[in-house]
Amino acid sequence: MKRVTCLVSAAVLILAAAAFAQPPGGGQGGQKIGLATSLQRGYNAFKTNFTQAAEKMPDADYGFKPGSTPEARTYTAVIAHIAQTQFAQCSGLKGVPNPMQGKNLEQELKTKADVTKALADSFALCDDLFAQVTDANATEMIKAGMNEVTRAAALYGVIVHGNEMYGTAAVYLRSKNLVPPSTENAGRGQRGRGQN
Repeated sequence: MKRVTCLVSAAVLILAAAAFAQPPGGGQGGQKIGLATSLQRGYNAFKTNFTQAAEKMPDADYGFKPGSTPEARTYTAVIAHIAQTQFAQCSGLKGVPNPMQGKNLEQELKTKADVTKALADSFALCDDLFAQVTDANATEMIKAGMNEVTRAAALYGVIVHGNEMYGTAAVYLRSKNLVPPSTENAGRGQRGRGQN
């Protein structure tokens, strides 16, 4: 129950952030931003931030993890974790076989090139799920594992988990004195991306 409450709260926060963000050259009287647009903007912001975070960390620091906690992930594993999760989530939502079924990308991927390729491939698998959502179909019930949930809830799950892991990646970047992409993008006047 707590997990559901946390997911719903996070989804509401993402929806609110996306609703207040305007694209470049926004209109004078404001906009009506529907569920589909907020999902698409939330996903695109996460995709941009996480892709840039993966690129920003130098190859030599991909084995880095802050602190000495044994269970903390390396930077490689943080990026691989999102790729692995998105392959599972988005293939499940599409009803197609998971191309990474039986693999453990956090253990198997070792180089920045391999991890960033897997990340890009996982986004490619998810992209059309977000591109095809409409205000009309966002509230349709779809199969998600053993349950049925609204399409919006399933897609928010991808965004919420992705943003959680982006926050983790931002800590790793800051530990290496690198400015996270969301902060850089905000400094360039790109709104709606959040700051870490």
